[in-house]
Amino acid sequence: MNTLEYKNFIGSVNFSEEDDVFFGKIEGINALVTFEGHTVSGLKKSFKEAVADYIEVCKTKGIKAQKTYTGVLNVRLSSEIHRKAAMAATKSGTTLNGLIKKAVENELKSSHA
Repeated sequence: MNTLEYKNFIGSVNFSEEDDVFFGKIEGINALVTFEGHTVSGLKKSFKEAVADYIEVCKTKGIKAQKTYTGVLNVRLSSEIHRKAAMAATKSGTTLNGLIKKAVENELKSSHA
């Protein structure tokens, strides 16, 4: 997925060939905030304006701008990958949760997210 980043917010980027317009939404928030532009520079400007407006609305309403995550998630794997992961966790002396947590942490480090 193509994305934009501004002030610690991420915006998705899509293109509508039918409408000849770039469009997206701010991701990772508890609201639906969209933006659009007919050029890349127009899209970027619209995204930054949407983020600034959203931050201002949150300040006015006294709410957190970023979505809160619980730290708990359900991961769906094939039964074979599940079995292999459980065996690898046992061999390394950790839990399946610990193995998955480490794998995600390593992925985030390598992708510089």
